[in-house]
This record gives sequence, structure tokens and C-alpha cells, in this order.
Amino acid sequence: MTKVAFIFPGQGSQSVGMGVELAEHEDSKRFFEQADDVLNFKLSGLISNGPQEELTLTYNAQPALLTVGAMIASRLVQEGITPAYTAGHSLGEYTALVASGVLSFEDGVSVVRKRGLFMNDAVPAGQGAMAAILGLDGKKLKEVTDSITAEGYPVQPANLNCPGQIVISGTKNGVEKACIDLKEAGAKRAIPLDVSGPFHSSLMKPAAERLKNALDELEMKEASIPVIANVNAAAVTDQEKVKQLLVEQLYSPVLWEDSVRQLIKHGVTHFIECGPGKVLSGLVKKIDRSVTVIPVYDEETLQAAIEASKGW
Repeated sequence: MTKVAFIFPGQGSQSVGMGVELAEHEDSKRFFEQADDVLNFKLSGLISNGPQEELTLTYNAQPALLTVGAMIASRLVQEGITPAYTAGHSLGEYTALVASGVLSFEDGVSVVRKRGLFMNDAVPAGQGAMAAILGLDGKKLKEVTDSITAEGYPVQPANLNCPGQIVISGTKNGVEKACIDLKEAGAKRAIPLDVSGPFHSSLMKPAAERLKNALDELEMKEASIPVIANVNAAAVTDQEKVKQLLVEQLYSPVLWEDSVRQLIKHGVTHFIECGPGKVLSGLVKKIDRSVTVIPVYDEETLQAAIEASKGW
């Protein structure tokens, strides 16, 4: 039996021009228009024309990625593809909550813009960093990052993505030092990420209280489709629990590998990545090659997903 999950990428997947072709569709262009109205500036222009450096700033990347991901999910549902579960990587969890009916699209765009501003205020762009560490086990990695943190350069595991890939987060100096020390400890590669802050680290705790207040102001509903939460890799539908986990998510590691394994345990056979790029598609395949993974990011890939779904 085919069971589908929609999955949504996080920061780092943004690119100038993402979703623009899809937004030409009559039922999709409203997402760009509504985002512009909610934010009171032309987010659609930034998505369409860049520059990339400005789009990558966390308070721009977050609403931009949510807009494109929600637009794609809506179009898939219109075409008769309904997910049994949703999940998103970091920021992508908010897009999943929109797709699952917990947040309205307008509230989703508004709150992730605020989330980005809170995160930037906690650690201004350029002072924090993240890097992907390949080929080192989690225990050894944590020993090294704990040692560097004890020296006064905060850095910690932030995204547990798939076997052999863990993202670290912290101060710029802490991450740079960790990249050197982790390679000396046996890591195959250390790759700096195109993000503007130290997400999912203790440095984000000042932003968490402000985020809690912003979430308290929103009308959130019980999920019509269960969402797998980043913090505990468990299915959640209750809006109060969702709110609590979103606050914790800001400074806690993203348990992506565990989340994917949980979806498979729940019977998911097909993963559709809704958003630019193929980052999550690649991670899912590294976690379990037996499942079907379909990235949707433009009209061609959307039509391919619709065509493939006819055989499910």
C-alpha cells in the first residue's frame, strides 16, 4: 500500500528564481501575492530577482522557503496527491504545519519572518556559523565539540541528518576551530553551510522566549495530518504540543534521520520533497534506499510527480 509524506527543506536550499515558474499557475500565484501583503514588502521580487546574499539572510530565507514549499504542497493536493504525514527540516517544519492545517499560510509567513529577525538579533549575521561534518560518528564528534566549547568557543551538534552526516553550529570561531579539529579526529570533510546564523544551538536561546510570545499570539489548530517534529522525531497533532516543540526546536538538534525512520515505521513508502533543490531527497536515500523519493521544485518535476502518482 502506498503511503505518502510531504517533506519540506530548510535554510540553505534557497535560490534566486525558486518557485517562480510554478507561481505563474493561476492557483499558485496567490502565494507570492499573499506573502507580499502579509510582510508589507516585495518578497516575491527578492525570490525572483535576488540578490542571493539578501535572500540568504535568515529573516528573508525563512518566509521565502515557506512560501514556495506551501505553494507546491497546495498544488499537489489539488492534483489529488494527499500526504499521510508531513515533516520539515528546521524552518521546513513550519511549512509542514501549514500543509497540515495547524497554521494558516498568512500566519506561517508572518511568524517565520519574526523567527528570522529574533534569530538574527540573538546572533547577528556573520558572528555565528554552521558546517556539515562528513564521515565521523556522533559520539566522537560530540567529544570534540564539547572540548572546544569548554575552551570558550561554543559549538555543538545541530542537525543529525543521516548516517555519516552531522551539522555543527556555534560561534564563527567555534565552528572554524571544530572543522579543523574534527578533520584531525577522522572526519572526511567539513563543509561550511550557506546560512547566516548558528541555528539549533544554545546561542539561539535568547530568541526562543520571543518566539514563544509570537506563537502565543497565533490561532493554531489541531493538525489534520500528523507532523513529525524535529525535536523528538514523534508524530504530533495537538497544537499546544506543537507550540512547545517549536520553541525547543530553536535551540535543540534537528533529529532528521530519526524523523525519516519514524515515517518509514509508520508505513510511508513515498517521500515528496516540496521546495527548491534535492537536499532532503538525498538524505532520505542515504537513510533508506528502499523508499521512493520525488523532489518537486518546478513545473516539470511537478508533472512528473503527478504522473508517477497515477500508478500508486
